Amino acid sequence: MGEYRLQFLRAAVDDLDRIADYHLQMVGAASAERITDQILDTVERLEKYPYLGSLHPDPVLASMEYRRIVSGNYVCVYKVIDRTVVIYRIVNGMTDYPKYFYPSE
Repeated sequence: MGEYRLQFLRAAVDDLDRIADYHLQMVGAASAERITDQILDTVERLEKYPYLGSLHPDPVLASMEYRRIVSGNYVCVYKVIDRTVVIYRIVNGMTDYPKYFYPSE
């Protein structure tokens, strides 16, 4: 089957930076490093197993073929496009994040 390539969109990189900054400010450097490593380790598994994450449970996102994989309190939202796993966002799963993906009215 071979490996897939990971592509992080700018929004996902910014999300990861914000998560690390939050943990740095609230808990400390070790926590920031630990949570960042945990999220990246989870996402890197998609290189070999791109369909490891489930089709998103939100019907609108599922209809647009978004998938998600959970890492602790965080959800990585992605799509598999050809041989690339595109990471769109990395968000706190307790927020109303699906609204970021809805088509503009």
